Amino acid sequence: MANPRELDQRRKSVRNIRKITRTMELIATARFKKAMDRAAAATAYTDRITQLVSDLAKTGLQVSHPLLEQREKTDRAVLLVLTANRGLCGGFNGNLIRAALDRWKQLKEEVPECRLEISGKRGIGGFKFRGHVADQTYTHFEDRPSFTEVELIANRYLDEYTVGAIDRLDVVYMKYESVSRQNVSVETLLPLGSLGDSAPEAELAATSGPQYDFLPSPESILEEVVPTSFKVKLFKCFLDSAVSEQIARMVAMKGATENAGDLIKTLSMQYNRARQGRITSELMDLIGGVEALK
Repeated sequence: MANPRELDQRRKSVRNIRKITRTMELIATARFKKAMDRAAAATAYTDRITQLVSDLAKTGLQVSHPLLEQREKTDRAVLLVLTANRGLCGGFNGNLIRAALDRWKQLKEEVPECRLEISGKRGIGGFKFRGHVADQTYTHFEDRPSFTEVELIANRYLDEYTVGAIDRLDVVYMKYESVSRQNVSVETLLPLGSLGDSAPEAELAATSGPQYDFLPSPESILEEVVPTSFKVKLFKCFLDSAVSEQIARMVAMKGATENAGDLIKTLSMQYNRARQGRITSELMDLIGGVEALK
């Protein structure tokens, strides 16, 4: 028969764990709402920049920029992996690490020189455990990455790509699509390619006349728009990853809280049965003693 005292102690422990998971769920929910607002604003900004490039294309301008040109041969590549600093977020980090490992092996086979950069302690530890040491690591990005911090990394990539130090940049991150859907995404950000092809407004722009007059010239505006577009795209990757992390942690902690509640109910039933069984056993011993005295 189970010991009622041990069951009661275990039930108290599970109750304490439920308090912690419930608190973490509430914190993740609050952080998710703030991160989602920032990601939504960045999405709108990215769409507007893409639309501006489409407007440049409408003017008959041949869109040409070093960041848009495909390299004839890719000799140097960089893989940037965006993971979390903390765990307790379901399969968030595991899915990212698996996808990043697959892309890393593919790059090592196709490109002579590869460089690995990882953001997040979980990704750093996961790759190190598998024998891959990152050339550059970042641990200061939390649930609210700032554009200034991301811009420093983006400027370095732009400078390296311009001088030919790198020929390709791939980013592995968790793409936020909706509250119920986040997918691991592996995207090539450099070279940028055609910025206007992916915009929903591009098809409409192709059939309509020019809407703007560009001053001083479309070429000068292009020199500013293309690098800014890359910076915003990279920043959007960090924001999507932050939002997805909070959603994963929120879902994981909600599930843990519900499981703890179910376990408490089961332990309570076992405790009551053990307690009743012990009381019954003591009563039987008492009755037996009384009968023996008679």
